[in-house]
Amino acid sequence: MDETEIPKKLQNEDEETISLISSLPLDVDFDGTKLFKYQGYWYNDKTLQGVLHFQRGFEPKDMDIIIASFPKSGTTWLKALTVDLLERSKQKHSSDDHPLLLDNPHGLVPFLELRLFTETSKPDLTTISSSLRLFSTHMGFQTLREALKNSPCKIVYVGRNMKDVLVSFWYTNCAQLKIEVERSILDSIMFESFCRGVINYGSSWEHVLNYWRASLEDSKYVLFLKYEELKKEPRDQLNILAEFLGCPFTVEEEESGSVEEILDLCSLGNLKNLEINKTGKTLKGPEHKNFFREGEVGDSKNYLTPEMEKIIDMIIEEKFRGSDLKF
Repeated sequence: MDETEIPKKLQNEDEETISLISSLPLDVDFDGTKLFKYQGYWYNDKTLQGVLHFQRGFEPKDMDIIIASFPKSGTTWLKALTVDLLERSKQKHSSDDHPLLLDNPHGLVPFLELRLFTETSKPDLTTISSSLRLFSTHMGFQTLREALKNSPCKIVYVGRNMKDVLVSFWYTNCAQLKIEVERSILDSIMFESFCRGVINYGSSWEHVLNYWRASLEDSKYVLFLKYEELKKEPRDQLNILAEFLGCPFTVEEEESGSVEEILDLCSLGNLKNLEINKTGKTLKGPEHKNFFREGEVGDSKNYLTPEMEKIIDMIIEEKFRGSDLKF
């Protein structure tokens, strides 16, 4: 790759970074966006810039919590649940100044590579609590872990059935481009790019599998949740999350209905109808309403053809063979 192929935004980086980028494999996704393959994952220029800044400048703290996921896997919901879990001792759910009533979950739990580190490797993080910081990311596990420098901070990952991820990605992409949801976009190049893993953040199955393996190898610091289990058994999964984060529910909280209050406030239906999520807009990002659709398990069957489902099933079977990971 020569320098003319490097986007102007990245050409402003230092010589070492430019040299690195120049050596990376290059491809294009379904809408013609240039993607660079870094540490096994594909990134567009804006995301890659944030990833490189993050790896260069992030200074982890032992109490940090990072919510990780592949895009469109339930990230918004998990962020809301985590915020409410950690806020429950300070805020009543009926309070008008509850964080979830004042900001979207993505504003409360900022993305490392998509917001905090987009422009610089030394962002101002002083506004975030020094004792407990909540971040999020879509980066692959290897890329994230390299920057954590063996920190004991905790990673919570949510994975979702790839068929539903694809359909959600399709809808969200059309909403952000402000175009009609066109079947032809899904049927042709988007489906092909998704199956090849040549989209921003790369292969969904590789992404999920690497976090799954990490959770088995280091369960004290990496928790793997499944979106489908969160939907089916929300109370049990919320208890697992609370235990992992070191803030388990007390007997008194269980009996007083604290678990149900969190689940009610953070239900997708309630979050979707909060005023802040109907009218707000994320800093340098999409409108809040674009983060919410149906959120139903298995909704992809209403959109994918039997042949498309068969192809994805075959890829999953091949990629997950021997891992005991199933959706």
